[in-house]
Amino acid sequence: MAISVETFFLNPDAQGTLQAQIQEMIAAGILSGRFRAEEKLPSSRKLAAHLGVSRITVTLAYTELVANDYLTARGRSGFFVSGTAPVPPSFSPTEKGQETVDWAGTITRQFTGGDTPRKPKDWRSYRYPFIYGQADATLFDHANWRLCALRALGQKDFAAMTGDYFDQDDPLLIEYIARHTLPRRGIIARPEEILITLGAQNALWIVVQLLLQQGRKAAIEDPSYYTLRDQLGHTGCALDVIGVDSDGLPPKQIAADTDVVFTTPSHQSPTTATMPMARRKALLSRAKEIDAIVVEDDYEFEMSFRAPPSPALKSIDSDGRVIYLGSFSKSLFPGLRLGYLVGSEPFIRQARALRANVLRHPPGHIQRTVAYFLSLGHYDAQIRRMARVLQERRAVLEEAISSHGLIPANRSLYGGSSLWMQAPAHVDMGRAAEDLRANSVIIEPGAPFFSTETRRHNFYRLGYSSIASERIPQGVAHVAEAIRNARP
Repeated sequence: MAISVETFFLNPDAQGTLQAQIQEMIAAGILSGRFRAEEKLPSSRKLAAHLGVSRITVTLAYTELVANDYLTARGRSGFFVSGTAPVPPSFSPTEKGQETVDWAGTITRQFTGGDTPRKPKDWRSYRYPFIYGQADATLFDHANWRLCALRALGQKDFAAMTGDYFDQDDPLLIEYIARHTLPRRGIIARPEEILITLGAQNALWIVVQLLLQQGRKAAIEDPSYYTLRDQLGHTGCALDVIGVDSDGLPPKQIAADTDVVFTTPSHQSPTTATMPMARRKALLSRAKEIDAIVVEDDYEFEMSFRAPPSPALKSIDSDGRVIYLGSFSKSLFPGLRLGYLVGSEPFIRQARALRANVLRHPPGHIQRTVAYFLSLGHYDAQIRRMARVLQERRAVLEEAISSHGLIPANRSLYGGSSLWMQAPAHVDMGRAAEDLRANSVIIEPGAPFFSTETRRHNFYRLGYSSIASERIPQGVAHVAEAIRNARP
């Protein structure tokens, strides 16, 4: 029996090469049971004409499927579904009845809710995406990343790709972080004091799980990273919310019974304030006085295009009480999900054990790919390229907000990839953000960054890492109009 050529069609929105799409289409038909063993495929000439592709593309797809035992070639007779191709399981599913489990009472801890906002998945389709933390494909070094990934797939690196590190990490990546990345922040650390994590958020989770529980107290900045606040809420610890000023977290307001202080001194999230050296020393002095641990999230130090960044808190920590968080997700791309923790060896030992119990370790192939991308100089070249573009976009953005009378709530001294903005007190920027989508504009409302007790709705964040310079002025014009027309 022959399979009709009309069965096949290409999805115009599909990813990958035409050859890969054809392979996937045929394999999916076989795995779903639509194409059965011994059925004949259309000839390569007929399928190519039907799909509007070259004949060699179809032939190569068929050949690859033969190699993977999905198809078999029979001389001049053509291609057939292989008799040993993977087949779907044959069973009759049980008809689903009425569920009787009381999940609300069965689940002992709720993780839904909180303040983490949902960012639109289709943000790339918006004309004015002032979205924070997303990658601009035009700035990424795809060619060299692909070469590094292919190198990491090679036979020489087979063990690094396929092995189970258990609680360890790729030694090449650890070595680069220890010898190159951390010294740029003034930090000296041994391999035993470094742990690779699945991004900064995973690093924060590990820290929170190890250091906080009921009966202990954490101090956080306000406004601050909303996911951290959600994570702390799950521990049952007491939470002290401290308002930041133009220099970041004020040490004098840290209570004497605080156990852990979370701070973003180099680039406060989200206000972008930079903590001066005098205050950094005062913060460490206060932490030592009350015997508190300081968790330093240094999430965007590479994006300092206006001036060199200040030394990290960890670099001036003389008694080992600072735990340092870094991330490659902001400087490479957020989907990478790769960060690192630096701390005293006893702490990292326990962090390593916790990570191993939950997820073993981040994938070896990803670690080795990043290690090559860093060590071969591609990362530094990308950072320089991004810094030049971000500096240009920042200048255009500042000129546009000035011309429209918009108000920056704080001005970062060192750069970054966003501006923290303040609208008049009566404006709800959450409502304005919804209205702006009709004009293909995305902004980030500021309310979720504030604690419930101090929540303010007239703040918002403008990211400029993913919007082209020429689109910034018109996008800002839409934002200004939405604020002017906001209802009291």
